[in-house]
Amino acid sequence: MDPTHSSNLYFGSCTGCSQAVYGEGRACRAMGHLFHDTCFTCSVCSKKLSGKAFFTASGRIYCEDDFLYSGVHPSPDVCNSCGYLIMDMVLQARGKSYHPSCFRCVVCRQSLEGQPFSVDTDSRVYCVSDYHKVQAPRCAACRVPILPTEV
Repeated sequence: MDPTHSSNLYFGSCTGCSQAVYGEGRACRAMGHLFHDTCFTCSVCSKKLSGKAFFTASGRIYCEDDFLYSGVHPSPDVCNSCGYLIMDMVLQARGKSYHPSCFRCVVCRQSLEGQPFSVDTDSRVYCVSDYHKVQAPRCAACRVPILPTEV
């Protein structure tokens, strides 16, 4: 034991630097390992991660930004509507990914999550009602859409 640290408690060896860890408040536990606060850092930008969100991939530690935006994230789903990364639930429709809140009718903006929908030839998504209103044939005399009737 190092005599300069005799008044502090010895906690073990740091996984990052293999040096002894002494004293409270100078270390953290992550992934079942002990680190000095100064050694528990992002492997890309060196930001201290003690007490912050972090991710691991291929044995390396990343801050949230570097994990998501440096190409480390294994399969980032980007919303086809807004263009932002999808971090929570992914809605798949027409072979594309969406935030559930972004998958909406282009006319009325109603959420289509779990709802029937239709797509036009330009790949625009509609609720069934608006699709019929927009795409239905029109009466030659009055130009009002001829809509299907419910039986």
